[in-house]
Amino acid sequence: MLFDNDVLFALGLTIFARLSTGVGSLIGFLSKKFNPKFLSGALGFSAGVMIYVSLVEIFVKAKDALSVSFGEKQGYTITVIGFFVGIALMALIDWLIPSGENPHEIGNIEGDASQEQSEDKKLMRMGLFSALALAIHNFPEGLATFMGALADPALGVSIAVAIAIHNIPEGLAVSAPIYYATKDRKRAFLMSFLSGVSEPIGALVGYFLLRSIFNDATFGAIFAGVAGVMVYISLDELLPTAEEYGEHHIAIFGLVAGMAVMAVSLLLFL
Repeated sequence: MLFDNDVLFALGLTIFARLSTGVGSLIGFLSKKFNPKFLSGALGFSAGVMIYVSLVEIFVKAKDALSVSFGEKQGYTITVIGFFVGIALMALIDWLIPSGENPHEIGNIEGDASQEQSEDKKLMRMGLFSALALAIHNFPEGLATFMGALADPALGVSIAVAIAIHNIPEGLAVSAPIYYATKDRKRAFLMSFLSGVSEPIGALVGYFLLRSIFNDATFGAIFAGVAGVMVYISLDELLPTAEEYGEHHIAIFGLVAGMAVMAVSLLLFL
């Protein structure tokens, strides 16, 4: 059998996380009034979940796995290196993609969407580049969700929910310029939705490339990198965007609430 139940469950969570891009598109089309404070709190909450689970759960699991293969000190050293390699990977991706076309540099969605512009070609180009950039960014995110679910189903669910929340404004960032350029809701939704296909693809590519050499060492190295990826996303994308859309304390309260919910959920599974 090509996929066992654990792999299918992990893949299902990855697809769930990606479907929220479509939710972001629908919000842009159906909501009469954009609620920046709610988005701010939701993004802060997502950041809290991702930071807490990365540093308290994923990093520790990576260290434990690498310590089995390399010993306590060397295992810890490799974990730290892997963590910062994950951060460097996301920083490199952000550097290679111009900020104006990078959905992780979301900007003010309400302002962009509300402007009546005649530059349809420019808007269309921005939407298409955003879709491409989003696809590139989502590749490691898909691997993070997938590997987390394989290691621990409860951990995988937490990662999937956090990534799903932060994918909503990304879907809006892709669909809004395409919709205002074409006035075609279906086309804008489809482009936004398709931009997320790279997330499950990232999961499957990682699985097929690594399954033949999957052991404590590869698991620990990947998890250390995943922790770095998630912390970078939280600090570079989620928190700055949350601050931009709402009051400072809304973002911070969301952050603390996300950490608290994550802490309680992990305690329940001890």
